[in-house]
Amino acid sequence: MREFAGVQSRREPSGSAPRIYLPFILLLLMFTPSVDSSWWYIGALGARVICDNIPGLVNKQRQLCQRHPDLMQSIGEGAKEWIRECQHQFRHHRWNCSTLERDHTVFGRVMLRSSREAAFVYAISSAGVVYAITGACSQGELKICGCDTNRRGRTSDEEGDFDWGGCSDNINYGIKFAKAFVDARERMVKDARALMNLHNNRCGRMAVKRFMKTECKCHGVSGSCALRTCWLAMSDFRRTGDYLRKKYNTAVEVTMNQDGSGFMVADRDYKRTTKNDLVYTENSPDYCLMDRLAGSLGTAGRVCNKSSRGMDGCEVMCCGRGYDTTRVNRVSKCECKFKWCCAVECRDCEETVDVHTCKPHKKPDWLDLT
Repeated sequence: MREFAGVQSRREPSGSAPRIYLPFILLLLMFTPSVDSSWWYIGALGARVICDNIPGLVNKQRQLCQRHPDLMQSIGEGAKEWIRECQHQFRHHRWNCSTLERDHTVFGRVMLRSSREAAFVYAISSAGVVYAITGACSQGELKICGCDTNRRGRTSDEEGDFDWGGCSDNINYGIKFAKAFVDARERMVKDARALMNLHNNRCGRMAVKRFMKTECKCHGVSGSCALRTCWLAMSDFRRTGDYLRKKYNTAVEVTMNQDGSGFMVADRDYKRTTKNDLVYTENSPDYCLMDRLAGSLGTAGRVCNKSSRGMDGCEVMCCGRGYDTTRVNRVSKCECKFKWCCAVECRDCEETVDVHTCKPHKKPDWLDLT
């Protein structure tokens, strides 16, 4: 400290400024956490999945990739789907699951914070791998797996007896591979964030299994259900997304226990088990303003709903900054009629609507006094 004080008292020429600030810049670079690449980027590679060139894979993941390159194609397609689902679930929120183009981290610095948003992303991404792999097994797209052959014989439900047949989705294989692949990075370290990610990964995997459903085909005279053949099938991925979004709303704040083997709930009055809950260790930023360090893109320019009092309402979305209104013309289909046989004819109707967008953050007046 005395050395820096001496530098200031000598009033050296302005040319010495770089020497003064260089140590601060170096310290900032040393102690600002970096954002690691992630396997999530597989979705951006499309058909160009080459195991040695995928950024963010740890050794275990790279080995699985080399052993099962066809599975990586499925994971890549699955990544696109779970990212779309994430963006659907948060389309009316300040943080809307924005991705960064050509960025190997996919979501940027926002994932550095162990927040509710990170908890949701890890859960939905793990669920997406289960969904993609299980679906590809049933479609016969993978050499290593197929339909679930354990569902055989005769059983019954509330509608009567039926025979297992058809092609049941092999959910157990999807979960097994997703656990091995997705959890590989987190199992290399033992800290609070790794434990948090492993917990939320598991919640995502189990969410897909939760919504398995029995589908049946009837056999009998005139379509009667005297005989039924049934199989297990995954529900639409939207159900998993809706479920995990509710879990996001009720996520539980936790802290690492003393021996580093698990979590304790931060709220001592909380009595329920957290086995099926998403967990987080840090509060979220408000996402109102652009903050490159936190990874927040802010809400300036976001469309808001003037009449809503929810998260999509202009008051909440714009963080009290106000909004601009633009009148635009939109063309939509109207006066649709069914025409025999078999088409629907519609007119193109034009209407004028008001679009409300959040105002940017206003800089303090003193910043303009230069």
